[in-house]
Amino acid sequence: MQKRVVVIGLGIFGSNIVRELCACGFEVIAIDKNKEAVQRVRDCSTKAIVADGTDKEIMDEIGIQEDDVCIVSFGEDLAASTLTTLHLRQMKVKTIIVKAPNDEHKLILEKVGATEVMIPEKEIAHKVAKGLISPNVIDYLPLSEDYAIFEMAPPNDFLGKTIAELQLRSRYHINVIAVRDVVSGKVHMVPPADFVIKDGEVLVVVGRDEDIQKVK
Repeated sequence: MQKRVVVIGLGIFGSNIVRELCACGFEVIAIDKNKEAVQRVRDCSTKAIVADGTDKEIMDEIGIQEDDVCIVSFGEDLAASTLTTLHLRQMKVKTIIVKAPNDEHKLILEKVGATEVMIPEKEIAHKVAKGLISPNVIDYLPLSEDYAIFEMAPPNDFLGKTIAELQLRSRYHINVIAVRDVVSGKVHMVPPADFVIKDGEVLVVVGRDEDIQKVK
């Protein structure tokens, strides 16, 4: 059963989260004390409520449950983010994702109970930098300080060759964990050594940043 998502704070980031999740079929409750902000997402949310997300009594009345995924997005208002996170933790919500503007705010939010803290501007900066350093990289998910999962377009000299022929592990120290067909959306998980790389496919690989940068 798909979990319900509660988005508290409907600025640019929060509003876009509501639209994206609803488009993917999630049940989404959108909350903001600004009536105009709520009105903007009324047609693309399961329920849009004008309410103060920092008021615990109101949150109790709305009926937020332990298994709901709560996303808190108050921009740079650390007081509001902290208070809402604290209230959600007191309500025993298991998943509390909070948007923060910087690492200092992230540390505070984690201390009061956020299970995950996002710094969108920092993540976007990383993606832009990765795209400039490694033009083949489409997207990436950091796993540790050194390792990440990368989605990358195969260079032209990869096309028509098998994974074994490319010798990616010995040449670049990276491992292909999946291949996704851009047109059909079909995903080949852990492709075998004789899998032939074709145009229109995206490689999903695991490796270190410095090794990915060597793939040209």
